[in-house]
Amino acid sequence: MKRKLLVVSIIAIVLAGGLLINAMPKNTGNHYKEIPYPTPNIEPDTLNEVKGVVLHHTAEPTVERSLEVLTSIERKASSHIVIDYDGTRYILAAPTDVTWHAGRSILNGREECNFFTIGIEFQGNTLEAPLTQHQIDSAIEYLLPIIKQYDITLDNIVTHEMVRTAYKKAYPKQRVYDKPDITQTEYHRFMRALQEAID
Repeated sequence: MKRKLLVVSIIAIVLAGGLLINAMPKNTGNHYKEIPYPTPNIEPDTLNEVKGVVLHHTAEPTVERSLEVLTSIERKASSHIVIDYDGTRYILAAPTDVTWHAGRSILNGREECNFFTIGIEFQGNTLEAPLTQHQIDSAIEYLLPIIKQYDITLDNIVTHEMVRTAYKKAYPKQRVYDKPDITQTEYHRFMRALQEAID
């Protein structure tokens, strides 16, 4: 009798443990914090076509300074999001807003990238330090549903330097403002991670 009770008790404990495990939240990947931080620097009454993505780094010492620059009416610069070192995303504009992040630019033969691309700013300067893994993971988490919704191809995900260089080649006599931007090493690192996430 005691043996039967022991067996029943063990079965009950195992079943209860299974129920507890199933009731626990599943690890569904990283879920980074998003903080609304609207920028006034958007094109009024104009919809972004969302056909591509331009990657930038802020080259500013702090995220507070980056947000100040990208929301300054005097600076007339903006982007859609800023991603801090810990992966926190500051949402400056909706994907369908046209922000002023690419300037004079050409992507795959098409000019004025502001009107059909999303601008992503990584906090920091990749000439001095690589992107953090949190920054890469957070950007991918943000981009995956947008890529799917708008059918964005990987060849339309580029750096600011790439679209600026294309413009300069097409218009060698035009004056174009240069600034340090995300390095090709970090760009390729990011794209490998994105490709793996898509696969």
